Amino acid sequence: MLYHLLPMSKLLSIVLLCLAAQAVLAQVQTLPLYTGTIPNSKPSSVRETSVTLPNGGVRISNVVQPTLTVFLPPSDQANGTAVVICPGGGYTRLSIDHEGYDVAKRLNEMGVAAFVLKYRLPNDQSQPDKSVAPLLDAQQALRLVRQQASKFNINPNRVGLMGFSAGGHLAATAGTHFAQPVGQPTDQTTSVRPDFLVLLYPVISFTDSLKHAGSRNNLLGEQPTAAQIRLYSNETQVTAQTPPTFLVHAQDDTTVPVQNSIVFYEALLRHQVPAEMHLYPRGGHGFGLHNKTTQEDWSASLQNWLGANGWLKK
Repeated sequence: MLYHLLPMSKLLSIVLLCLAAQAVLAQVQTLPLYTGTIPNSKPSSVRETSVTLPNGGVRISNVVQPTLTVFLPPSDQANGTAVVICPGGGYTRLSIDHEGYDVAKRLNEMGVAAFVLKYRLPNDQSQPDKSVAPLLDAQQALRLVRQQASKFNINPNRVGLMGFSAGGHLAATAGTHFAQPVGQPTDQTTSVRPDFLVLLYPVISFTDSLKHAGSRNNLLGEQPTAAQIRLYSNETQVTAQTPPTFLVHAQDDTTVPVQNSIVFYEALLRHQVPAEMHLYPRGGHGFGLHNKTTQEDWSASLQNWLGANGWLKK
């Protein structure tokens, strides 16, 4: 009798696993950022490349078609808040797994919808003005999420922006340059101001003393003007309208000096913008979700901060 039942039980297990996998896949989808012509683009031979590292990490470069990959929490856990995530990579590549997809799944555990932005990296071959291409994409991502808020069961007034390293520079730029959106958007009614910012070991300043040289050179070229440096040194662009901000950095970061987060925090303080900052003595750069030098979990602290500000209420 058991002999005859065994194949059926295995079949049932397979069916259940398939249904579970389909349910997960149904929660993840990828959307084109633009319909029709992509602004600030020109024909070129540039082709997107994706490299999988020995440790399983994924690095994407030469992005031509920007997208949003959507991660939705279970409907019974969703609280209506959304976060657009900008992975880092020095404006030359995107660390799209550990600074994108992994973080999106953690946000889903909080009931937050997550949208991983595969934004265009500065490229003179494929963009007439490479300095605005990433910001165009970040602002369009905010528009798209708000335009489709009902589809994704989110509140258009609870859309935050998160960024890591150079992605943190992009997020901070979007959080300080929203009053005059770049480009010529067809939709000029949907706000591109994030409702909050989450910045992980962010590039903030392009000043000579604090800059991450690679990020500045890739975005602005090797001889930027003083006006360009000031425009993209986001500590100089903070106003009272800059969104509330959560910052994380490590003191021993030799890639992006910790002073980047500190000067941004000080600027927020001067303009009375609510901010919370977590500084670790160690951890270096690019630790993603897990700073292995400490048992403190910044994502748990982020969850507390989001909750304290009312963004986790259904």
